Amino acid sequence: MHQEDHETRIVPMEHIRTAMQKAGASYASARPSEPVAPLKPARGTVWDTLPLIEPEAAILEQHRIVAVDKHNPASSAFDILRTRILQKLRQNDWTSVAITSPTAGGGKSSVALNLAFSLSSRQDCRTAVVDFDLRCPSIASTLGAYGSSPIEDFIRGSRSVHQAFRRVRENLAVAVNSRPVHFPAELLQGPDTARCVRDIKQQLAPDVILYDLPPMLVADDVMAFLPNVDCAILVVEAEKNTPEQVEGCEYELISKTNFLGAILNKSRHAPHTSAYGYGG
Repeated sequence: MHQEDHETRIVPMEHIRTAMQKAGASYASARPSEPVAPLKPARGTVWDTLPLIEPEAAILEQHRIVAVDKHNPASSAFDILRTRILQKLRQNDWTSVAITSPTAGGGKSSVALNLAFSLSSRQDCRTAVVDFDLRCPSIASTLGAYGSSPIEDFIRGSRSVHQAFRRVRENLAVAVNSRPVHFPAELLQGPDTARCVRDIKQQLAPDVILYDLPPMLVADDVMAFLPNVDCAILVVEAEKNTPEQVEGCEYELISKTNFLGAILNKSRHAPHTSAYGYGG
């Protein structure tokens, strides 16, 4: 999602197929027409006691985390995605979202963090991000959270929610991972992971939980974990992922959870839009 020549866009699946078959196709992506009902974060949890970290702006920029800056035009795509997801979650009383991709390198972790920062701009919404890409964790380096503990310790119960999570903003908390995990699929489908998910919901009481998961076509980790979430999003890399890959992943996601849709990332053929904003 390079800010200069790539774009992240939220489009229907049939448009993604067209985009992969014919670069430069035109897409319709209307803004949500109805406001999201206010959310009321629960109090009396361990949330306020979580240690606070402050990622450096240069590190976030290096990893293309654009949603921290509302003056960045690229942040608007994540604001649209945020509103659509919040509407869907509120309509169905859901809280947890899995974010995955067909293959590696599509930018799913960057999408997850950009979405999280966009959500955090709503002061009435608490968001938790969990790096469950156990084979290739990346959120710690993206945030500059070096020296973090292994998330396997948290899953197995030897570290608490308070020890695993850090607040990045007052209403945004992350659980990062310092090293890959052996046999991740077996761990993710075991009873420890189910208990870990319950602990996050009960002790942090977030309004939204984003789980950054591995690519689907690499291994069976995603399928092992999907029963623990309410819904899922697929991040598709433009000009790399094939229609067959996308359709196969879509089928698997629909069979295991509620599929919210796909995000086309790294598109170099953005449609022309007229300027709109505050005059001055």
